[in-house]
Amino acid sequence: MFVATLFFVLAFFLGLLLGSFLNVCIARLPRYESIISPRSRCGSCGHAIRWYDNIPLLSCAVLRAKCRDCGGRISLVYPAVELVTGVWFAVAVYLGAGALQIATLWAAGFLLIGLAVMDWQTQLLPDGFTLTGILLGMMLVCTRTIFLGPHEGDVLLAKHHIELRAPGATHDGGNIFLTGSESLIYGRMAAIAGAFLLLFAIRALYKLVRKRDGMGLGDAKLLAMIAAFLGFAPALFALFVGVCAATLYAVGLLLRGKASGATRLPFGSFLAVGGMVSALYGQAVVAWYTSLFR
Repeated sequence: MFVATLFFVLAFFLGLLLGSFLNVCIARLPRYESIISPRSRCGSCGHAIRWYDNIPLLSCAVLRAKCRDCGGRISLVYPAVELVTGVWFAVAVYLGAGALQIATLWAAGFLLIGLAVMDWQTQLLPDGFTLTGILLGMMLVCTRTIFLGPHEGDVLLAKHHIELRAPGATHDGGNIFLTGSESLIYGRMAAIAGAFLLLFAIRALYKLVRKRDGMGLGDAKLLAMIAAFLGFAPALFALFVGVCAATLYAVGLLLRGKASGATRLPFGSFLAVGGMVSALYGQAVVAWYTSLFR
């Protein structure tokens, strides 16, 4: 019990630290600025933030969300991102079934939290997160293949005799199949392509009918990134959750008279939240849904 609690606490503090770095990415990537240098600065007076004023959560609480030098307000988004990232990392340790799954949840959550905030603030989904996330997701899938047992995950494609038409050839009685590694890697590559093409087709159809853009390519790349980490079916569940959440938000704005039919929504933010929900519950929901048709 003590060891498990220690892991949760360590994961939470690791999440806080990475959440602080995530704030840097959120502030700079949409402006195409370096996330390495210069040091973090106050948005009001431009003074470099001292290291002891940059401790996750604690510094904001001590300074009462104000700059030490000019007294300018510090956005509460910063501690919120740190807190959510810390909680996500702790939850991943609690729900993860192994080191690789925990690493997948950590990486996916870090990217999705950042993309959700960036799209909400700027309606931009930087390639530095989406494309890097696709690559990272594939790397984790390739790592997973290392731990597959003999014939684990093999997929039978055909079960019949194969006639080899070549000089000296005979009838071969073997089956045609994909190994577990091939199935996992090729399947995930197909999931990435399918997820991207799905939203790309919706985007193209909307533009054809309405004669204007309704969705950016960043949303398609984001769904492809979710598929890279989770697979195609969980990515569809993430899309479903994102669409439902965006619809409820839009209806609320319309009822309050704060939006019109032409108002653009940060759909990427809702899709990223859908990805986080799917990362935690997507496999279980997909398994339940498919069981209804058996």
